[in-house]
Amino acid sequence: MKQNSGELLKSEIFSDFKPISEDLQRIKNVAVIGVGVMGRGIVQAIAQAGFDVIAVEKNEESLNISKEKLEEALDYEIQRWAMTKSEKKSILNRIEWTTNIEDVKECELVIEAVDEDFELKKLIFKKLDEICPPHTIFVSNTSTLSLTKISEVTKRPDKIIGMHFLNPVPKVPLVELVRALKTSDETFKKVKAFAEQIGKTVVEVYEYPGFVTTRVIVPMLNEAMHVLMEGIATAEGIDTAMKLGYNFQMGPLEMADTMGLDEVLTWMETLYRELGEKYRPCPLLRKLVREGKLGKKTGEGFFKYDEYGRKIT
Repeated sequence: MKQNSGELLKSEIFSDFKPISEDLQRIKNVAVIGVGVMGRGIVQAIAQAGFDVIAVEKNEESLNISKEKLEEALDYEIQRWAMTKSEKKSILNRIEWTTNIEDVKECELVIEAVDEDFELKKLIFKKLDEICPPHTIFVSNTSTLSLTKISEVTKRPDKIIGMHFLNPVPKVPLVELVRALKTSDETFKKVKAFAEQIGKTVVEVYEYPGFVTTRVIVPMLNEAMHVLMEGIATAEGIDTAMKLGYNFQMGPLEMADTMGLDEVLTWMETLYRELGEKYRPCPLLRKLVREGKLGKKTGEGFFKYDEYGRKIT
């Protein structure tokens, strides 16, 4: 039977179409190592997207704190009518909490989200390499450290990749997908598909200290701290000027508080060693970190905050 013009056009359009292979469609078993501020946000974002996720912490005390903080964050979303109680229940039911890293051995994707400590990350990746099957992909949420050097402790450098999430992870729609020197195209495609399935827009970057977001934002945060230290304006004045003048949702000093001032200091010190003088940390930042005023997670940084991380005016 002769095809009509519409059928011919359709056959031409789809003649080279190849369906996505089953293994690229959905990674089913995911784990997150380290559920502090960033790790907890990653766990929440994954569970909200309908994935089961294993959350791993170093001890029971840290694990219980993470559970409590996550429940508080979800309760706050319920209070502001951004979430229902049933949605909260569904999210929590998808999370398995553990202090035993061996529990991740069947996972297809393991995301490391511990502190920016190079030796600690190497220890974790080495252990994961021993217990996980060869097909498991390892992800680091590092902001400044070399993925290629971290991957050297494993037998699978082609399956090492970075996913640099931004805080608060459930709300920021961006993830930087970072290729190490030997990251394979297959690994990149699988993790890109996963990132999109949890609602993130992917920006592909290549390994370099600070990638895009950290490298660009850190000098601005540092300069805002110098402006405050030099008495040019108040913290509130600086943030108001940047929000209204440049349409930022959050001023640079509150942004630093949200990130965690200890984390910001670590990023600056790493970038200062790698890239030079413009990343030298402001003395005021060092002072606040010494005093334990780390931002929203401790209730005080450049500003003061309540238990839900809302700024106290």
